Amino acid sequence: MNILVIHNSYQQPGGEDVVVAQETRLLQQHGHQVTTYRRSNHELNSLSFLEKTGLLGRIVSANDSKLAVRTILRDFKPDVVHVHNTFLMVSPSVYEACQEENVPVVQTLHNYRLLCPAATLFRDGMLCEECMTHSLLHSVGHACYRDSYAMSATIALTLKVHRVRQTWNRGIDAYIALSHFVRNKHVQSGLPASRVQVKPNFVDPDPGERVRPGDYALYVGRLSLEKGVSTLVEAWRHVPSEVPLVIAGAGPLRQKLEALVKRERLHNVRFVGRLGRDQVYDAMKNAAFLVVPSIWNEPFGLIIAEAFACGTPVFGASVGAIPEMLEDGITGLHFAPNDPEALARKVAWAWAHLRQVAAMGKAARRAYEERYTGSTNYRLLMSIYGSAIDSHFGCTRSTPRALETIDSLRRPVQQPA
Repeated sequence: MNILVIHNSYQQPGGEDVVVAQETRLLQQHGHQVTTYRRSNHELNSLSFLEKTGLLGRIVSANDSKLAVRTILRDFKPDVVHVHNTFLMVSPSVYEACQEENVPVVQTLHNYRLLCPAATLFRDGMLCEECMTHSLLHSVGHACYRDSYAMSATIALTLKVHRVRQTWNRGIDAYIALSHFVRNKHVQSGLPASRVQVKPNFVDPDPGERVRPGDYALYVGRLSLEKGVSTLVEAWRHVPSEVPLVIAGAGPLRQKLEALVKRERLHNVRFVGRLGRDQVYDAMKNAAFLVVPSIWNEPFGLIIAEAFACGTPVFGASVGAIPEMLEDGITGLHFAPNDPEALARKVAWAWAHLRQVAAMGKAARRAYEERYTGSTNYRLLMSIYGSAIDSHFGCTRSTPRALETIDSLRRPVQQPA
């Protein structure tokens, strides 16, 4: 198959960029021809004042992106276009180009951008669905996007314009939700249920299962409010002093958290900064368990899938997609979000029952092998591409090449639980 991948990266590198690179590599490894149209929000830094004043129009519809994608469509002739992110430089104008050139489109829902101008369903330290249940104007009044009234209004207007135009319903043939939680939120908000399929992210190459359980608790991730790291550190005030905690990552809360650790004399808590991917895997393999204390609705926990690949169980807050990834008492433990004492009780139990925790690690590895490998993901991805082509063209698919590839993968694929 010929596949065009479209992605707009943010100014700060993130998980979306990792997923796009992984999926592109996976497709190429299976013999598909992949070309990409990429833009970056770093381009904002080079815009003139006059160009910046035109950002409203560009976010709603960027003519340069539309023309560039149209040229690629005519030259490359893809069987399907896979869009990851269009905010901000790409814009939804690329869907129009695909419609005009009659090419099926798949859209991955990496976050809640279609539902919430901040893309998080999270405001002022709490879950928030006001823009889903009421008006997008709520985001403007609260300056939800980076504390900017102007940018919040711009994004809210963009969402409103494209909802009125039915862009999300007319221009996209299949959606990829990273979890059932994400799927349900988008279907509740009006996306056609028949087009939204669940395909989790994956871990490839396989880092390999650990040899033996480690001897500390581990957190890996951004040190920010929504990640619940404050809950984690507060919990260690109630955890037995012999339980070590290693915190890997960087972010705006690091100084505050380090000050709290020093003030409370939590000598069993250690900050190690941001780690490279291989270092993260080493840290996971040497940990007894990983803690994911998020307080926002995580669309998917890639860090959970990575821990499972290493054979490391996970203790996760019961919020967003975490509970569906994590089987309580089997691959890890659930605890109430934003509740330090609840987490502390789970940790204390675990430290007194390390043999049971080690067994959870074995189950976690099996969960990885069943759900989060590259081979499983590839079959799911090709099935979704096939459904997009079927939806777009009906009984007559785009090319014999696409027909042959998709039909070879038509055997039923088990959706993630």
